[in-house]
Amino acid sequence: MIFEGLSDKLQGALGKLKSKGKLTEKDVKDAMREVKLALLEADVNFKVVKDFIKKVQERCVGQEVMTSLTPAQHVIKIVNEELTALMGDVQSKVMISSKPPTIIMMVGLQGAGKTTTSGKIGNYFKKQGKRPLLVACDVYRPAAIKQLQVVGEKLDIPVFNMGDKENPVNIAKAGLSHALKNNNDLVIIDTAGRLHIDETLMDELKSIKSEIKPHEILLVVDSMTGQDAVNVAESFDNALGLDGVVLTKLDGDTRGGAALSIRAVTQKPIKFIGMGEKLDDLEPFYPDRMASRILGMGDVLSLIEKAQDAMDLEKAKELESKIRKQDFDFEDMLAQFEQIENMGPLDKILGMMPGMGNLKNQLGNVDLNGKEMKRTKAIIQSMTLEERRKPELLNASRKRRIAKGSGTSVQDINRLIKQLNEMKKMMKMFMGNQKGMKKRGALGGLPFFK
Repeated sequence: MIFEGLSDKLQGALGKLKSKGKLTEKDVKDAMREVKLALLEADVNFKVVKDFIKKVQERCVGQEVMTSLTPAQHVIKIVNEELTALMGDVQSKVMISSKPPTIIMMVGLQGAGKTTTSGKIGNYFKKQGKRPLLVACDVYRPAAIKQLQVVGEKLDIPVFNMGDKENPVNIAKAGLSHALKNNNDLVIIDTAGRLHIDETLMDELKSIKSEIKPHEILLVVDSMTGQDAVNVAESFDNALGLDGVVLTKLDGDTRGGAALSIRAVTQKPIKFIGMGEKLDDLEPFYPDRMASRILGMGDVLSLIEKAQDAMDLEKAKELESKIRKQDFDFEDMLAQFEQIENMGPLDKILGMMPGMGNLKNQLGNVDLNGKEMKRTKAIIQSMTLEERRKPELLNASRKRRIAKGSGTSVQDINRLIKQLNEMKKMMKMFMGNQKGMKKRGALGGLPFFK
């Protein structure tokens, strides 16, 4: 789970307040001391932490909180609001020009994931009906152009390049001309990075900016570098004037120092977050949703959006029909697993559910990495189509063949058959209950049960 270390400590500190009835000023100060330590350990900028604690404490010791019937809930609400404010209050979107093409200039140091992120952003806008063009202006890093071409090919997004001998400024200008001729309404310029910030790098970026006049300059930084990411953001902003930040590798960041510091230090919004290695693992950044996730309140809106993107409505209707007829088979089970996988790793999904973020700690050895699901998929995929649709055909010899093909045992297959039968029983009971409730008028207004 993202920011797992910080999230656990903050929830622990604030959870102690819930066990108390009325709160004293000392109770609040003790909790805030723990919150302060948690933020500092998460590599959040010291000044940011100091200002944050001061604001929260001033609000928490007010008359409204101290005399409330649920003071602990009030404190958590205040911390949530201040965390949201710290990260920018509301979502900040990329500015789309009224006169195409919109030009986005990607900048950053080597290793932050700039080239891949350029493709991800192109893909994000392509899904919204845009016609993006990727322009390869990194002529220094070996295979940088080839990497962008591979990304573009996978996403079916055109890539403009002039090789690694041409001046990057000329490539950017030629790329823009190419976009105008070919009706590309979004141009993403992938610029060169360095291992460190130097004058040569900044001069080149300033020249590109001067020539193509981008509508947005987005800095790509590795969230796991914490305070270093903030320092890099300050340097690029002072030299170029940033419009926003893209935080990569957020799915592996247990601390959260960069996400909680960048906006407060640079006053530049986080516009996107990279949540994995896949080319669609990019999400718009919502400060309020992130604050809720950090405090274990979940992120239901993002979960719903993921489900809508991952789920096939036609397949869902077909499944509903099969459930009603008690005709659920291994083919349907496989389809459900694949749709769940499209939503992302199970621990990420649970992190979006209120109160479920620390389920792994509570249940210990529960499988949140999807190993069991992959194992089950291997068994089903080793069956013939007829066997998936008619599980009653699975005799001893067929089970041995499937076990050999999936690298499992006959006992595993027997267990899976038992699970399928139990699922069918549960679905039968569920549908029976719904019919009874519908007769009584309950749930009758919901479209699923009409």
